[in-house]
Amino acid sequence: MPIRFAGKPGLVAYLTAGDPDLKTTHQIALAAIDAGADVIELGVPFSDPLADGPVIQRASERALLNGPSKPATRLVDVLGLAAELRKERPDAGLVIFSYYNPVLRFGLERFCAEAEAAGVDGVLVTDLIVEEAGEYLALLERHHLAPIFLAAPTSPDARLERIGAVSKGFVYAISRLGITGIRTTLASDAKQLVDRLRRYTPLPIAVGFGVSNAEHFAAVGEFADAAVIGSAIVQLIEESTPEEAPSSIARFIRGLRTPVLQAR
Repeated sequence: MPIRFAGKPGLVAYLTAGDPDLKTTHQIALAAIDAGADVIELGVPFSDPLADGPVIQRASERALLNGPSKPATRLVDVLGLAAELRKERPDAGLVIFSYYNPVLRFGLERFCAEAEAAGVDGVLVTDLIVEEAGEYLALLERHHLAPIFLAAPTSPDARLERIGAVSKGFVYAISRLGITGIRTTLASDAKQLVDRLRRYTPLPIAVGFGVSNAEHFAAVGEFADAAVIGSAIVQLIEESTPEEAPSSIARFIRGLRTPVLQAR
């Protein structure tokens, strides 16, 4: 199914799958969708998440921790979770968010086939640049998966044009340089990047990296189509018990939308 945003700004909610365990991630994802998240990004935990700040790094460590009562979360487990969510919330957007190494080790063609079978809508591989994505793009096309790429403020126009030409679903605009993480202010060059991307794509543009609260969410809605919130959600999960986490995330997501609705 195509990725759709019900209103403006739309909300893409990132979760590290398996943090603190797969059952809790499942419950959090359902609660997030029911509270108003348009798209769930299921992050594949990775041992060396270079683009992520300490909050998501710790989440990956927890998801990969292997013990007698909790096995480490693998890519196959994330695909299984996606299949369950697709059955339970058929209209929600589902994106697999991963570094390339787990996908390559799993097998690119196998990954695309199993992602399609699970009902995944799109894939974002953070460290795969568009100029080197030929085989990847061909396989995603064959398996009806939307390629989603990161566009940075430093990306030259030629790269933005290429991203716009091959992307489907939406384009992920990085609001600032550096790693993911909670910030008190929104980067000033985010709007400029979105304006540049508009020249090259009619797709929705989602702004992420540092979008952390209702004020940021409303501000992004003034110039972009959607906001991606990751670290703020993952930190709430870290601070909650597994039993509390779904309701905590649902309250947080509802709170993001309240000021936007009141301003209308």
